[in-house]
Amino acid sequence: MSPRLFYRTLAFAEAVTWTLLILGLLMKYVWDLGDVGVRIGGSIHGFVFLAYAATAILVGLNQRWSVPLIALGVVTAIVPYATIPFDLWADRTGRLDGGWRRDATDDPRDRSWVDRLLRWFLAHPAVLSSVFVVALVGIFATLLVIGPPGGER
Repeated sequence: MSPRLFYRTLAFAEAVTWTLLILGLLMKYVWDLGDVGVRIGGSIHGFVFLAYAATAILVGLNQRWSVPLIALGVVTAIVPYATIPFDLWADRTGRLDGGWRRDATDDPRDRSWVDRLLRWFLAHPAVLSSVFVVALVGIFATLLVIGPPGGER
């Protein structure tokens, strides 16, 4: 899967899960149907939010986005549906073009420890996938233990 397809898939999924969360909120606060919709939609959205943020960081590093641009990519997940225009802009401006950078080049940016670590993980996709999933599950589980946003239980 290319960086472009990986990023665009998670950006779209993050927007879709906003819809689930908003529907859950409508069920709870407008239609008075209880909080099951918020619990389900919120959980799915929370996990996909984390996956999108990790994907934005991974793809941003691979595509050599600036740190502020990577941060903007992550922050778009906070605003409902903002990942879609950011994704369209990034694609239209060529910021998602190219493959995974598995090999070093003569580019001086390839000498940093971040790029060396990125290339190592990209050369070992099973390890990268495992670390990605374990980190997501660990962060998500920690957040579940801490409790939902706003302190409601």
